Amino acid sequence: MAYKPEYYYRQSAVIPYLWNKGQVKVMLITTQKKKKWTLPKGIIEPGLSPPRSAAREAYEEAGVLGEVDEELFDHFEYDKWGGTCHVQVFLMEITELLDQWPEQYQRSRKLVDACMAPQLIGRESIRPVLRRFCKINARSS
Repeated sequence: MAYKPEYYYRQSAVIPYLWNKGQVKVMLITTQKKKKWTLPKGIIEPGLSPPRSAAREAYEEAGVLGEVDEELFDHFEYDKWGGTCHVQVFLMEITELLDQWPEQYQRSRKLVDACMAPQLIGRESIRPVLRRFCKINARSS
């Protein structure tokens, strides 16, 4: 287990979503190594707010641009590097799907129905966050 600086354990993520014919869809991406479905997330970059850092991850990992809600939606934790990563989750309405992006050859991406996303996600700790997103949006559709 490699030691990482403390700031590595403070991360942010987005749930990138869009409305399509009255239904909300979520953009999932694969992890680089295990190729399991997940959300765009990463270490909060020095000099960036958590929502801005998460938006950058969405661009780099998923090839999506959008409007990030500055209000914290939820959070989750997971173990990595011999410690616990604390991830703040923000909502991002997708405004543009890019044809080319930095990690397009390292990851796959797919739009899925918001209520299917929790079943597809690889990391158990993210599922309650996606279930909450589904419930909120099922009422507003």
